[in-house]
Amino acid sequence: MLKKLRIKFICIFMVTVTVMLGIILGTVITLTHKNIEQQNISAMRDIAMPPKPHNKPEKEFEHIPKPHFSLLITPDGEFIAEDNGMFDLSDEEYLNSLFEYAESRDEETGIVPDTSLRYFRNRTPMGNSYIFTDVSAEADMLESLYRTCVIIGLSALLLFFVISIFLAKWTVKPVEEAWYKQKQFIADASHELKTPLTVITTNAELMKSESSEESKAKFTDNILTMSKQMRGLVESMLEIARLDNGSVRKEFAVFNLSETVSDAILPFEALFYEKEQIFTSEIEPDIRINGNVEQIKQVVDILLDNANKYASEKSEIKLILKKQSRNQCRLSVSDEGEAIPEEELKNIFKRFYRGDKTRQMNNSYGLGLSIAESIVIEHSGKIFAESKNGFNTFIVQFHIV
Repeated sequence: MLKKLRIKFICIFMVTVTVMLGIILGTVITLTHKNIEQQNISAMRDIAMPPKPHNKPEKEFEHIPKPHFSLLITPDGEFIAEDNGMFDLSDEEYLNSLFEYAESRDEETGIVPDTSLRYFRNRTPMGNSYIFTDVSAEADMLESLYRTCVIIGLSALLLFFVISIFLAKWTVKPVEEAWYKQKQFIADASHELKTPLTVITTNAELMKSESSEESKAKFTDNILTMSKQMRGLVESMLEIARLDNGSVRKEFAVFNLSETVSDAILPFEALFYEKEQIFTSEIEPDIRINGNVEQIKQVVDILLDNANKYASEKSEIKLILKKQSRNQCRLSVSDEGEAIPEEELKNIFKRFYRGDKTRQMNNSYGLGLSIAESIVIEHSGKIFAESKNGFNTFIVQFHIV
């Protein structure tokens, strides 16, 4: 699919470039041709109607075409031919054919077929006289221009073709990344769902063949546990799908982040107490941001839940919210525990990534931090993780209002 997309992009790009080059070069050739032709005709007009002796010419006739000759037939049928010494005007039959052709045309000027002569009609009291000029040099110039334009056009097309290949790769790269992410997401989701489904199926089969009520109750509990795990996984995947597709557009409004974080802490105090974890918070009052309250609260929940699950028992957990600068605030959640390796800090926000294998025992699917990252990015914020001095810290930065 991606290969076809690249080829399609290259084809569209090259067709567009070809049409544009054709228009540009065609315009250059047409305008040049018209300009040369107009200069030639203007010069012939100057020859046919020279300035009066007492009038000084406004311009020199440096562009008068050469060679040229004039032709007039008197009322008694005699040819009067004058040239600048570059034509043989002894063949009256040939001159007559030129005159008859020019006389038969309605246009004031034109090219005589099968010759390299252009005529210009000048009406005189004695009849129509004609100026003929050799346009072979003009034709050679235009032919040279055609060849130059063809060479330029082909060279430009070759260059643009090479450029289009690189542009196609660069343009399709986001699509390619999204495509591979989607494939990886489906593969990981299938893998994650496979285990609970296997457990449910196995326990259902054992419960069917087991007659003991105690065993049936145990199998039922296992099925319920795995069902809840599956439900949590599916809900997390749906949440990520909504964030990716933008199918649920949340309305943003200015709200008090300090109060929202304080409210989000309350449900976790019992969980921290149960694991004998020491929780401290430092919240600067009246910090306001523009966003969706529920989504931001979900980010705080994910970070606190993450700290509760992976911090050691009887360890310390710290939450700090404060202004970092005039227009930015910083929310950090730190938990005391085993240090996260540097390479894992780069991957920890990837979907289904689980550097710590014990996450599977904590009903963690590797999606929480990914959901948090998507929400933060939607709010034009930044989220990252650090591991120093025995603490693993997740930091979120928001713009304040």
